[in-house]
Amino acid sequence: MKRIFIFMILLTLMIGEVSKIKAQGEAAVPFLLLAPDSRHAGLGESGTGLADNSSAIFWNPAGIAFQSGSEVGITHANWLPQFNLDLTYDYVTYRQYIEAIDGSVTASLTYMNYGKFQRTASDGPTVIGTFNSFDIGATIGYATKLADDWGVGFNFRFIYSNLSDQPTENEKGSGVASTVSFDVATMWRPQGFLDGNFSVGANLSNIGPDISYIDQAQADPLPTNVRLGFAYRVFQDEYNSFTLTGDASKLLVYRKSSVIEGDTDTTDVVAVSNDFMRSIEFSGGAEYWYGRPEDFMFAVRAGYFYEDPDFGARNFLTFGAGIKYDIYGFDFSYISTVGSNSENHPLDGTLRFSLVIGWDSAPETNHGLPRGI
Repeated sequence: MKRIFIFMILLTLMIGEVSKIKAQGEAAVPFLLLAPDSRHAGLGESGTGLADNSSAIFWNPAGIAFQSGSEVGITHANWLPQFNLDLTYDYVTYRQYIEAIDGSVTASLTYMNYGKFQRTASDGPTVIGTFNSFDIGATIGYATKLADDWGVGFNFRFIYSNLSDQPTENEKGSGVASTVSFDVATMWRPQGFLDGNFSVGANLSNIGPDISYIDQAQADPLPTNVRLGFAYRVFQDEYNSFTLTGDASKLLVYRKSSVIEGDTDTTDVVAVSNDFMRSIEFSGGAEYWYGRPEDFMFAVRAGYFYEDPDFGARNFLTFGAGIKYDIYGFDFSYISTVGSNSENHPLDGTLRFSLVIGWDSAPETNHGLPRGI
């Protein structure tokens, strides 16, 4: 009971940060919100309560606390394929358990390539140069257990955004900006509840100062985000395992505007919407594994993602599959948009491919959640 009480206190403190942020609005470097790996993308882009591989660095770094050994993960995707543009997304992760510090250290690199652009003069058609545009997020972190069923995780991130390599004519700013952010997360996997087949987690991510491309007065907020999620393994035997996941996510952004009244320059927070519930994104999925960890394993996945029409209107089904043999795993996922705007939707047909290599992991774990009692 004491552990439940402590977990709820920590959850309350994290949610308390939500109440301090009054608005959802536009944020810079949105690539930090993209679901990075194929496995959780196939589960409707849910994973806060599961977070059982190195991509937990994104979904819930506290999930790393329940993982042993080492792992490398690599994901690649051609982004927004309906636009037929040279947009690519790459994500690389690493985790390593270190007994001396009773926890795991982690690192990840996110690279979003927007392709090559032409720089034109103020008259419009005159091309005066070309440049490559990209965003990078480099993250290091630490995760450990505070108890057998309670883990915490922390990330520190350096963000570098290169939207343009130099100003054009009389423009201010270089189009290049950098900043830092951090994440704090927790996960609870009670062994005395549902035979140890249930876990719940929370992650508050991308907390940090605004990023400025021109000057501080025109700085843009980071996409600070809070996620709550669960995972429940419905059944498991020697060869079969079936798990359900669910997430609720909300973007938290300070929307600032400068107002000049006489000789006074003031900054206010502008509320975009007070409809809290409609601004929450919901996602969930199901995963079925067949096989044994010491042999060949195969997985199929499906999920659903919902966002209110007035808050982005993303609404899609996800599908995925994976195989695992020895220390190697391969996953892919696919997005199929639904609804009235599904035809030619930029997300439709998005494919992600992931390779995972893990070694020295404890044999008593399987399919993420610890084996049931």
